Amino acid sequence: MDLRGKKVLVVGLARTGIATSKFLKAKGSLVTTTEVQPKEEMKEAAQELKGMGISMEWGGHQIETFLKQDMIVVSPGVDLNIQPIQRAMGKGIRVISEIELAYPFIHVPIIAVTGTNGKTTTTLLIGEMLKEDGKKVGVGGNVGEPLVLFTDETDRWEVLVVEISSFQLEAIEGFRPRISVLLNITEDHLDRYARYDDYIEAKVRIFANQNSGDLAILNRDDPIVMQYRGRVKAKKVLFSLREKLDEGAFSNGQNISLRLGREAEEYSLSKTPLKGIHNVENMMAALTAARMFGCSKEAIQNVLDRFEGLEHRLEFVREVGGVRFYNDSKGTNVGSVVKSLQSFSEPVILIAGGKDKNGDLSPLKELIRERVKHLILMGEAKERMTRELGGQTDTIVAQNMEEAVLLAHQKAKGGEVVLLSPACSSFDMFKDYKERGKVFKETVKKL
Repeated sequence: MDLRGKKVLVVGLARTGIATSKFLKAKGSLVTTTEVQPKEEMKEAAQELKGMGISMEWGGHQIETFLKQDMIVVSPGVDLNIQPIQRAMGKGIRVISEIELAYPFIHVPIIAVTGTNGKTTTTLLIGEMLKEDGKKVGVGGNVGEPLVLFTDETDRWEVLVVEISSFQLEAIEGFRPRISVLLNITEDHLDRYARYDDYIEAKVRIFANQNSGDLAILNRDDPIVMQYRGRVKAKKVLFSLREKLDEGAFSNGQNISLRLGREAEEYSLSKTPLKGIHNVENMMAALTAARMFGCSKEAIQNVLDRFEGLEHRLEFVREVGGVRFYNDSKGTNVGSVVKSLQSFSEPVILIAGGKDKNGDLSPLKELIRERVKHLILMGEAKERMTRELGGQTDTIVAQNMEEAVLLAHQKAKGGEVVLLSPACSSFDMFKDYKERGKVFKETVKKL
């Protein structure tokens, strides 16, 4: 990709947009940036790009700016359906994502992980396993550093392990991972996608450029993943919690068995700090990818024994009077909450709600009826969630997180669990899911 002298517009000036702008400038491009937020709210970004000869547009997107470019690079989360991008595409201007921009400048194999839930945990697990085996590993994409920061460093890395979102996959052309991992697909981001099918189509683009020399690791138990397996040209290896596979990974919850050809290997889960069936799936996918890339069994087992998981993802906070409190603020969609509820046999007091992502709530009904003793709802989505889920169990509305935690504490008895797992995004009340989880934990620690 020859970028010298090209007029390139970067859309969105969060961390990825800043890194992209600097990369393009270093390659000799004539860089313009555009950001919907006003300059006053993006002072750090403005300061970082100041003095670099980059034209910056704040507080909205001007169509004329888009139409005079040779190429447009969109940051993750920028909707390709906004009018300026659609007008530019109609004029034949090339529109790509940051991962597509970076790809031609990356000279080592890529292991790419996507899915509605579990992407970050699985990406970090694979990275840790390969590092434990002594490999030079870069971990980035949707977690850690943007992909453009891993370009042109042929001696520094042997492999990149990257988390890839549906937003990043929308605008790829040639991006091709050596190993792709598709963990699951459940409804998400329907506040962004017009149809669920559009979200699914974005996810399965991870396989678009793979061939028979590549590898695709797929969840055998996920009906939508299996529905699209015919599109996968790479060699397919499956993982499952439900059935023993002739080839691939499967688990009884105590161990993971990996069969590749005639060889069968066993990995123990007896010491793993990771809780929940969703994490067994993540571990199966991760060890399959790592092993197929040549990682030793010993390195994989060492990581399984010590990897503690992520903050805000089914994170144990503390026990108060025999009641255990868990922070699952990263559970921002229905599928994630289903997995979290399935991880507990004890009665659960569930705190949910936030900014509605318009997902189908019906998969939660039976689980709430069977496992949730009290449902405490808050945020913008509380009315719809009360209408659709309130009849399944005792349901209470709280005005804020502090009230929700206090109500849960009053209702819970020894041996029960209080679980924050919102099934919604956080932007109605918090900056992001991390702030929401932090407020939950701080409130629990004051009890």
